Amino acid sequence: MSSISTQKASPSSSSTSRWKYDVFLSFRGEDTRTSFTDHLYVALKQKGLITFRDEEKLERGKSIKPELLKAIEESRFTIVILSKNYATSTWCLDELVKIIECMKEMKTTVFPIFYDVDPSNVRKQTGSFAEAFSKHEECFKDFIENVHTWRAALREVANLKGWHLLDRSEAQLIQNIVGELWHKLSYASLKDIEDLVGIKSRVKFKSHLAIGFNDVRIIGVWGMGGIGKTTLARVVFDMVSKKFEGCCFLRNVREVCEKDGLIQLQKLLIRKILNESISIQDVDEGLFVIKNRLCYKRILLVLDDVNQLDQLKMLVGKGNWFGSGSRIIITTRDKHLLRILKVDEIYEVKGLNDDEALRLLSLKAFTNDHPPKDYLKLCKDVVQYTKGLPLAIEILGSFLVSRDIDRWKSTLNRLKEFPQSEILQVLKISFEGLDEVEKEIFLHIACFFNNENKNDTIEKLDYLGLYPDVGLEVLVDKSLVKMDETTIWMHDLLQEMGRNIVYQEFPKDPGKRSKLWLFEDVEDVLTKNMVSGYLENFSMYPIDLFKRV
Repeated sequence: MSSISTQKASPSSSSTSRWKYDVFLSFRGEDTRTSFTDHLYVALKQKGLITFRDEEKLERGKSIKPELLKAIEESRFTIVILSKNYATSTWCLDELVKIIECMKEMKTTVFPIFYDVDPSNVRKQTGSFAEAFSKHEECFKDFIENVHTWRAALREVANLKGWHLLDRSEAQLIQNIVGELWHKLSYASLKDIEDLVGIKSRVKFKSHLAIGFNDVRIIGVWGMGGIGKTTLARVVFDMVSKKFEGCCFLRNVREVCEKDGLIQLQKLLIRKILNESISIQDVDEGLFVIKNRLCYKRILLVLDDVNQLDQLKMLVGKGNWFGSGSRIIITTRDKHLLRILKVDEIYEVKGLNDDEALRLLSLKAFTNDHPPKDYLKLCKDVVQYTKGLPLAIEILGSFLVSRDIDRWKSTLNRLKEFPQSEILQVLKISFEGLDEVEKEIFLHIACFFNNENKNDTIEKLDYLGLYPDVGLEVLVDKSLVKMDETTIWMHDLLQEMGRNIVYQEFPKDPGKRSKLWLFEDVEDVLTKNMVSGYLENFSMYPIDLFKRV
């Protein structure tokens, strides 16, 4: 089947979900395709529910296609629209048999809609259903077991709780159906997050949205790379999106902008909110369309991984482009962007505590809440190494799956000298966005000043002509460095990333690297008279920069 809603703003689309579709529609095309079913399909799409329905030409086939059977298995809910001529279609009946089979295997939840038919007619196969089966028994007398199977499937579905049209307004019935499915999907999504370790305490973030007030609010979600900003925003988005007229989750804004430009993001935003594709020639035209077409809609919008001010200017402005009660969530590594936009609130995402980190590692490495006893010490060593960074825990946990204790020990020893490249690449994104002076300050802290006295560090950086007052503020805003009244520090993995950047300058020749932090390297370079290149002004560095680590 080819007509599939590709929208992603659904409660069931969390990272742990095994469902491809929220809703599968089963119906008799000649009865309801251009009326009730079409109206229901549009309403489901407008709410952001990922909905599967067949195309008319496929009903003319002789047998059900494998794609259809797979779609039924991958749908969380199935709606069966039982109309007067439903039972005349062997296609529909075969489809229903598969639906009931999946229901019994707990692969889908089924809801019937009795459209201008009485449930008792379906259950007892009287009226138009009796006429249909009379013909089936004649046509399939050599395959009478098929007919019995169809009858049994109809009895099963007729006994399920669903909706009965009767003399009710179709529009009202459709709203009721969509509303109830939203409720059920939202409840189901809460169960889906069970394996998202640490998320329950963090989803309290949704209270910052102050849903129910009619102002337009912009909330920033800030933290270092790999800390879980996107996951948190996705879960909260899924939990509250039913309360809005339109929803859109723009993932990987930085990456999409670099690859395809801002116009593609503007088109995607408009398509997801308005359910229509609009031709846009340039970003100014896109800005005009967003401001003028969405200004009366109460929307929920997430901009994930923002790293440039233009992205905010061209997608949300100052937030007043959207209708009353709208909420915008921005995830970023750069706190300064949020300040420029004057967001209503900034929520900092913190790392996992040791218990949460141990559970996540165990789930990844052993598919169990707790590690085996003989691996416990090694797991605690991994937790200590990752310092609560979910990305690092997941990457290392996946790498260590099915490896014996010796391999675990070897991996931990190797990490001390050769950090996991996949982790470093994610962390390095923030570093690459820095100016040259800020990069130098970061590398000096990584190599020499992590967890050192704040005033002493500033004095040394100032001595090196690096203007630390401004540069340190930038590093703090970009989640690369932390400071309090007395100390400057960074996450251990950020320190490893910084030192690895310096190491990669000349992996086999420490004398040519821009910085040396290990006493052994300094001693070796000086002893062998290898000072050259980057270290030709070595004597200008304060002697206490070099310390035994």
